[in-house]
Amino acid sequence: MGPASLSLARSFKQYHNNLNYSDILTLDKHLIGSSRTRSSNSLITDSAAGATAFSCGEKSYNGAIGIDDQFKPCGTILEALKLKGYLTGLVVTTRITDATPASFSSHVKYRSFEDLIALHQLGHYPLGRVVDLLIGGGRTHFYSNESSIEYGSKGSRLDGRNLIEEALNEGWNYIGNRTSFDNAEIGQLPILGLLDDFDIPFEIDRNDSIHPSLKEQTKFALESLNKASENSNQGFFLLVEGSRIDHAGHYNDPATQVREVLSFDETFQEILKFAENSSVETLIISTSDHETGGLAVGRQISAKYPDYKWFPEILNNVKHSGEYLTSKILNYNGDDLENFLKDEIILKGLGINDLKDEEFSKLLQNIESPHYILNELISIRSQTGWSTHGHSAVDVNIYGYSNKKDVFTQILTKLNGNRENIEIGKFLQDYTNVDIDEITSKLVNTTIEPRN
Repeated sequence: MGPASLSLARSFKQYHNNLNYSDILTLDKHLIGSSRTRSSNSLITDSAAGATAFSCGEKSYNGAIGIDDQFKPCGTILEALKLKGYLTGLVVTTRITDATPASFSSHVKYRSFEDLIALHQLGHYPLGRVVDLLIGGGRTHFYSNESSIEYGSKGSRLDGRNLIEEALNEGWNYIGNRTSFDNAEIGQLPILGLLDDFDIPFEIDRNDSIHPSLKEQTKFALESLNKASENSNQGFFLLVEGSRIDHAGHYNDPATQVREVLSFDETFQEILKFAENSSVETLIISTSDHETGGLAVGRQISAKYPDYKWFPEILNNVKHSGEYLTSKILNYNGDDLENFLKDEIILKGLGINDLKDEEFSKLLQNIESPHYILNELISIRSQTGWSTHGHSAVDVNIYGYSNKKDVFTQILTKLNGNRENIEIGKFLQDYTNVDIDEITSKLVNTTIEPRN
């Protein structure tokens, strides 16, 4: 999420809620600086190297999960705090084994080794269990492709193991759906929450009766970690990621992007409320690992002089993500595809009532892969610009808060202005007074790639 994502979401919120132009996001009120995001081998980072910069305080190569650029495991802030007596948690909206949560809780050579990452997260590596609470998607990486009855579908593990059963036998409390989430007892750690086989649906598509929101998941995590640590001299560390902001950027889907950013903003507000009401010294740092999509809030769509306009009302009419609508198209088995596309997808799904013949012809010609075409229909009409389906090298914002004045002064001293991403990781280490080198020395025998 880059600065343009905030501009997009802020303007959309003002339009959607009929607010004055002076109304801003909660994040806006806590902006303290910006961060440069390059990795050790590219000016444009991927999420793995970006997260490793925060978790280890070191630059590494694209794809590295808690690994330095010499292919050696590097201790993370989460591991160091756990060994110091803190409780720890991860809450995300992608797979819990995805790059960002993985970079704090595991060590593998490449981010695609998600089955191995799942093992590390449950404690099957030299440090033992270091995460007390895991909430996200990615159930598929925790059970075998031979297991199908209990979870409703087959997993992706090839080693025949059912890590969910193993976790239950090791004392984990398992949350696998909305009902068990709602009924879960606050503070009963460790908690393994796998709320979807893959990623949790985009906010614009999310069915509240099936998937809790990021804000709900975060509130539960905060209350659980807080209760479980109330009699401890140490507190807790919680990582929260609005993970699918990135996916909406990859897909160049502006209507989905704004809902994801606003969902994260609401979550940030919930975290602030917790900190403000706590008598315990609390530090909040929020940033991004990179920008995605090369987003621009404004776009020249003809050769004539640009008219300096952007149309949030176009995004307001969209009811579902391009991902969701693509799935509907690919699963359609009726005998009137053209009317289905015009009525269910274009009109009801995207809110478009002025589709051009050439646009419809292009959609039909690419009916096996319509995702980007659907999103482009919205981007053109709203005059939203994109430069890539990948990441960009744009600097990203840093936000900070503490309920203690002297701590907030430390944040400003160390992170204001323009910083390198590893400075955020180093600041967390300095603030908590942990010895990352000591953790690194304990990781020498870590299995960092799958054994054939």
